[in-house]
Amino acid sequence: MLSRTPVGLDAMVDILKAAAESSRLRILLLLSRGDLTVSDMTEVLGQSQPRVSRHLKLLLDARLISRYQEGSWAYFRLADEGVAQETVQGIVARLDALDAPVERDLERLAAVKQKRQEKALGYFSANAASWDEIRSLHVPDAAVEAAMKRAIGKRPFQTMLDLGTGTGRLLELFAPLYRRGIGVDQSREMLAVARANLDKAGITNAQVRQGDIYAPSVERDGFDLVTIHQVLHFLEDPGRAIQEAARLLRPSGRLMIVDFAPHQIEFLRDEHAHVRLGFSDRQIGDWLADAGLELKETIDFQPSGERPHLTVKLWLAQDQRVLMAGPSADEARERA
Repeated sequence: MLSRTPVGLDAMVDILKAAAESSRLRILLLLSRGDLTVSDMTEVLGQSQPRVSRHLKLLLDARLISRYQEGSWAYFRLADEGVAQETVQGIVARLDALDAPVERDLERLAAVKQKRQEKALGYFSANAASWDEIRSLHVPDAAVEAAMKRAIGKRPFQTMLDLGTGTGRLLELFAPLYRRGIGVDQSREMLAVARANLDKAGITNAQVRQGDIYAPSVERDGFDLVTIHQVLHFLEDPGRAIQEAARLLRPSGRLMIVDFAPHQIEFLRDEHAHVRLGFSDRQIGDWLADAGLELKETIDFQPSGERPHLTVKLWLAQDQRVLMAGPSADEARERA
């Protein structure tokens, strides 16, 4: 649906000029299915890298797409907001997927994504044994995820950020609720897993990018929900990560943390790089208070059995600033 936000004539002409070329329109269609590199697009389009790069520059100049760096790789995606985004989405939505050139592009794109998934599966399989060893010490993930969904509720919201996104599981879990999701992780291998998982699930309203949890390259005061799932125990300074997460919340936004309660399972420090052996409610509560957040809910998940185990904890906090402005046009339409 096109935005009703007024736009100047010249600005609209620039948008339409940038999109009104077959290769650039094909690029916009591909990016509507997820983030891609120049190499991905050259493979799908069957064009040289310089030619594709020229088209990308024109689309970037018109702000129809955006670019972000991940190590030595540059990824491209559709613009996240504004009239350009809404206009492009409206145009792309009208393209006939059964039109021969479009159909061929989508088939080649599926092949590119299949290669991603195979590579990600190889990495995941190589590390599965160590992850399964840790999972055996605590309650099943499904129980924790069900509680997370109950805590967040069913009301849609605009934006989500998952810090230390790993496999992208939380972006997948909450995809029906948010309009735009971002996952940040330092590991390129895990980002490959996350992209493959999001592609497989057909999720196009989320992206993942490489970044530092202490200084993620995202907007301040920009997110309704920030999640930190099984990440804090790897960090030297968890309090600093919580402080940064709080700065990224919109007024009344929520921060959800999932991690372990204090424990004495030392092999996790020695063999799995856990810096912290869990966190007490007081530790988390103090860090949240220092960050200006109010702790709203705490949930414990204790597994049964006599062997040494890990208790999973969920802490849900909220920004105490009140959002004074009325709902945006998009929010109003969602609530209608």
